[in-house]
Amino acid sequence: MKWGTLYGPDYVNNLFNGVTRHLRRPHRFVCFTDDASGLNPEIDVQPLPLLQMRQGETDLRWRKLSILAADLAGLAGPTLFLDLDLVIIDDIDPFFDLEGQFFIIRDDDLFRSKPLRKINPSRNRFLAMVGNSSVFRFEFGKHAHILDDYLADPGQAAVEFEHEQQFLSDRVFKDGELRYWPAQWCVSFKNACVPRYLKSFFANPAPPSGARIIVFAGNPKMSEVLAGGGQKWYRRIGNVDWLRRAWMSDGV
Repeated sequence: MKWGTLYGPDYVNNLFNGVTRHLRRPHRFVCFTDDASGLNPEIDVQPLPLLQMRQGETDLRWRKLSILAADLAGLAGPTLFLDLDLVIIDDIDPFFDLEGQFFIIRDDDLFRSKPLRKINPSRNRFLAMVGNSSVFRFEFGKHAHILDDYLADPGQAAVEFEHEQQFLSDRVFKDGELRYWPAQWCVSFKNACVPRYLKSFFANPAPPSGARIIVFAGNPKMSEVLAGGGQKWYRRIGNVDWLRRAWMSDGV
């Protein structure tokens, strides 16, 4: 999904190229957007679905829930949702091979441990369950009741949950269908690829064994890293040519 001006058409086109390189099975690559200018003509472009959010809502990530509709663009079957700001580096066919109705990244798998969270055990248990919606697979049309639940009271949903992935995870968990990708498949660039602290000054970032998708949870963002930024006094980000090649390569 692409809306507004934060992500240009290059994000969609590069993601399309990454999927084309790394997904062998027949598929549709669909982009729901409010601006199709500059997109590769091979991309299946569809209008951005409307979503009635609470009045004055500024967190537009809730729009992701709109793809849970029962009928949208003729989609059917297993559907893999991908955020625009991620990089595919290896085969993603296995994402379609796992048996189950719903798979998502475990959010905690992208971050380092947070021991202070245990001060509030119930909150800790909830956050340990939450998925990160950068990459999730669902059976199209089978989760429309979750969208209906949100639409019944968007204001209350925003009061109870910080963002859409908490709401989504909670509802799928209560349905008994929440499953997580193997932790090594979707990894954080900052926490899994960049060597920690002083080690980063002596070694360049590299993907860990088994990684298929690089996710930019938190900061730095992908655009910063590819532009040579994201440095901290305690953390160097060295050569990332491997990441740049994976992101910017054209076609198969």
